[in-house]
Amino acid sequence: MGFVYVSMNGAKRDLFATGATGSATAPWIQAGSYVFELYSDAEQRKLLAKVTVSGIPESRASPSTGIWQRSWRWLLFALALVVTYLAVYYCAPTTIRTEFPAEPSTSPRQLHVARNLLLGLTLFACLDGAIFHTGLYTSILAPVSFAGRMVMLTKAEKQRVSSGRKEVLVVGDSRIAEGFSAAVADQLGSEGGLKFESLAEPASSIEIWHYILREVDPTARRYSAIVIPYGYGHDRRTQAAKISMAGPLLRYGDCFDFPFGFERWSDRYRAFTACIFRGSAFQADVVDLLENPIARVKSIQLARSAVRSRTTYEGHEGDIAGTRYDPVTGQLSFPSRLTEAQREAIRRSLTPPTEAERALLIKFQRYWLRKILERYSGSSTAIVLMPAPRGPFGGFSGFSMAYDTFFGGITTDNKSVFSLPEHMFDFIEAPQYYFDGYHLNAKGRQKFTEIMVAELVRRLQSDGSTNVASEPK
Repeated sequence: MGFVYVSMNGAKRDLFATGATGSATAPWIQAGSYVFELYSDAEQRKLLAKVTVSGIPESRASPSTGIWQRSWRWLLFALALVVTYLAVYYCAPTTIRTEFPAEPSTSPRQLHVARNLLLGLTLFACLDGAIFHTGLYTSILAPVSFAGRMVMLTKAEKQRVSSGRKEVLVVGDSRIAEGFSAAVADQLGSEGGLKFESLAEPASSIEIWHYILREVDPTARRYSAIVIPYGYGHDRRTQAAKISMAGPLLRYGDCFDFPFGFERWSDRYRAFTACIFRGSAFQADVVDLLENPIARVKSIQLARSAVRSRTTYEGHEGDIAGTRYDPVTGQLSFPSRLTEAQREAIRRSLTPPTEAERALLIKFQRYWLRKILERYSGSSTAIVLMPAPRGPFGGFSGFSMAYDTFFGGITTDNKSVFSLPEHMFDFIEAPQYYFDGYHLNAKGRQKFTEIMVAELVRRLQSDGSTNVASEPK
């Protein structure tokens, strides 16, 4: 999976496209300098390649293309004004002209501004619901987008036929997507009667996992166990991606919960709007579809292999062995082979959060964990809280937090909720098992999967479960 970001004239990077393969057009390029950068993760920590594109002067571009790029929004706005004017004009109780020019006559129709606005809003909501709250539009989402990948991921899992064994679902973000191998887990857990599935998705967080579980497990009884990682924070830079990612999973009733995870009021407003008018979460996708319909059809046809490629992925081969960190002086030394992107990612991984960020993260994690526990409170599904590997330098990682910090004080009546040992992955928190400051490489992926599966087989086959509040481990 690759993530392509673009910045214009040194401005802030914006996500342009994602995917393992494919292509995308950029018809909005004008005169200026555009830097396209390819990263291996949504957090922009490992830079793989970049290219600078110089836009040609506007006078050399196609006149029709230039007019369309600059004026289509203004044309739509002008059309809306014309329609509004005519609606008010012909509903007015005053005199109107039947011809032009002609003598005025009196219209028998009364002006109902509030009623007409309410009817217009209702009609708009119905159209949005019919198009975007059903499978009508989600079936043609760009497969390389956050929303498109989420649709493919959840759809494939819903259509998957049950294996007949005890199925264990693992959720998470890019750390788990890189660190956990469902194929290896299946081999190791088959003797214990376990079947593993992974819905870990880069840039996702615990509220996205909640909506994924609601989508793929509507009865809350499909899985024998669900593994939820903890121990680190979420990146502010992925906040905008969450709205697009959650878009296909949102419902009208989520307008009170979903905005909770956003810090800025502008983002909360966008999140609220995406629940009521789901089409607002797909604005960029709709524009891309209108501009490149043929390319969209081709990308959808090629996307079927993307989900299958997840099962054959074996991990990143590189490592950062040779990197040294002195916790006393805070000095870092790197081997010469590391790129600047790798070095910057390692530096960021060791930067501690502010107290405000820490408090917000704890509040956020507890809120959504309670939501998940409430949903499975009457189910036999075991909820397994798993400590995620903290990084190549273990406890010195910036956002590393212990179990009690996250979940101390949370109570539950569900006896099938337990936590794996908090320090079970300490042995792989070393540079030779990582390819940057956050993600395990292929060797670390193998060891992480082995120790996790062994512990799950032991715990899920035993009769005793540990209550999350009374006896955390």
